Amino acid sequence: MDWDTALAAFETYLAVERAYSPKTVEVYLRDVAALRAHLVAKRGKDVALAKLSALEIRSQLAALFGTNGAATISRKLSSVRAFCRFLVKRGVIAGNPGAAIRGPKKPKGLPRALVVDEAVHLVEVPLKIGRTSHRTLAAHEQARHDLLRIRDAAMMDLIYATGLRVSEACGLDLTDLDTGRYTTPIVLVRHGKGNKSREVPLVDQAYASVKRYLAVRGQLGATGAALFVNAQGERLTPRSVQRMVKRWTIAGGIYAAATPHSLRHSFATHLLDGGADLRSIQELLGHASLSSTQIYTKVSLDHLMKVYDDAHPRARTTKKLR
Repeated sequence: MDWDTALAAFETYLAVERAYSPKTVEVYLRDVAALRAHLVAKRGKDVALAKLSALEIRSQLAALFGTNGAATISRKLSSVRAFCRFLVKRGVIAGNPGAAIRGPKKPKGLPRALVVDEAVHLVEVPLKIGRTSHRTLAAHEQARHDLLRIRDAAMMDLIYATGLRVSEACGLDLTDLDTGRYTTPIVLVRHGKGNKSREVPLVDQAYASVKRYLAVRGQLGATGAALFVNAQGERLTPRSVQRMVKRWTIAGGIYAAATPHSLRHSFATHLLDGGADLRSIQELLGHASLSSTQIYTKVSLDHLMKVYDDAHPRARTTKKLR
């Protein structure tokens, strides 16, 4: 099978067997045609489909770096893999040469920080509307729901108040809540990222939320050391907390797509906007380097201008002259 025949058959396969939209079929064909053009430019002629190898595919991907983003390169690789799978089904090649090729890592975008009112509303939602939204529940189901909404409020309040990663919050034990050494309660993060430990203060409102949960924790059947447990009394998992935050975001009518990580991001951003210095935020977040904190908090221009006006000698001089 030559390239022209293969591409025509691939188009029919995508449109008929896979039932892809005309636009999607067009993208697949264009990406595969780009591979063909690259190989022709490199070899001076078509590469026989039976001899198409991972080396040729990698050659094209390497040529794309610098002019195409990671998402575009990944899409082109996906199209070529699909074409190769088609060729395998048709018996043209024995194996998919694109299967073992890893695409470029896509840069992870930071979550949008919630505005202060959104963050406060989110952590208060379970206690504000949790009961009225489940009036049809049976008595025992309502009681269980009431316990879980108290737990949910405590978990979200703790993450927003401390900036803990969701894995760190789920990993907390009862003994990691220290109320005896300082005037402010302290959360001991014993197994943070990179196995580094740190201490984070817990503000009064968040501590009150956690105490409210601790008063009913035993009713969830908790017998182990875990601070936060599920309905079966077992340690809460990060995936469960992700679902929890999503559920209360929807219930609270919050427009932003909040996650546990966006609560952590909001913690750092709101501290920064409130005047906290980056070094302190770095320590609280458990970042190994200050550069991570600078990227994470995405310092606002307003905050930078305020810091500049307050700190730079020339700025102070200018303000006196106004």
